[in-house]
Amino acid sequence: MILRQGTQFIVIGLVQLCLDWSLFVAFTGAGMPVPVANVCSRVCAALVGFWLNGRFTFAQDGQHRLGWRSLSRYIAVWLVLTATSTLLVGALAAHLGLKLAWLAKPVVEAGLAVLSFLLMRHVVYR
Repeated sequence: MILRQGTQFIVIGLVQLCLDWSLFVAFTGAGMPVPVANVCSRVCAALVGFWLNGRFTFAQDGQHRLGWRSLSRYIAVWLVLTATSTLLVGALAAHLGLKLAWLAKPVVEAGLAVLSFLLMRHVVYR
């Protein structure tokens, strides 16, 4: 089961990453401040990720794991991960410039994905 969940989480995570990164680049390229752009792009990706992971990745016996309880736990986990991501990406942009922050954002998000999987599996969709 963990292999199936891990594989689906990676596929859905890649969809989220592409959406998050492309929106982040578009928002910051249009002049939006890095922290605001990071939060906005992560909100969009989170909406997709919550639904897909609850519907497919962490579903059990054909029953989805969507609901208010899962959503409230998802929001709490998302807030912590988003704060971490925003601090890291913001620091990179401040020290290395926006274009290098664009390149570094997928690396930051990939690092957080490992923690995210564990939290989603054991906290959000349990």
